[in-house]
Amino acid sequence: MMLSCSALLVALLLSQARGFLSLSEDDGIPEEWTLLHVVQGHIGAGNYSYLRLNHDGRIILHMQSLKGDADLYVSDKTLRPSFDTYKLQSATCGQDVVVVPGDLVRPVGIGIYGHPSHKESEFEMRVFYDQTVPHDPFERGSDASGDGDKKKKSHQAEEEEEDDYQEEESIFWTILIGLLKIILEILF
Repeated sequence: MMLSCSALLVALLLSQARGFLSLSEDDGIPEEWTLLHVVQGHIGAGNYSYLRLNHDGRIILHMQSLKGDADLYVSDKTLRPSFDTYKLQSATCGQDVVVVPGDLVRPVGIGIYGHPSHKESEFEMRVFYDQTVPHDPFERGSDASGDGDKKKKSHQAEEEEEDDYQEEESIFWTILIGLLKIILEILF
């Protein structure tokens, strides 16, 4: 009797350990994905916690709110993304998933937001690398079809237009302030 209870206890512990150490098929995680990191944390209501992603390639962020409601914001423009400044986001109750494409410029900023509906949120985020998408380190920023060059030129043109707009706006304000000074000198 004692031997059967011991065997049952060992079997139960082994099944728990196997479930804890490896991902089960119930999680919906393909075998081709490699687990890179597991991040656990707490976040207060209305606050952010920030992480930085440096890994190249297609990365999948799986975040589960264990308590409360934590939301996920991702950006390649800022290391402190928020619900105002983000490129990718997932703001659900429970499991949040964001797929970070390989062509996003690294480092990528990750913002975890504690929703104000809960005093504190507890989360666990698993970071996966998708091996099914081939990654060529020499291909960064270009592709064989030339679409990457078109996108790069388009992005550069947008930046130049924005710089020109800011320069025109600066000149406008300089002239306006100069005119106001002249008017004030004439009046007083």
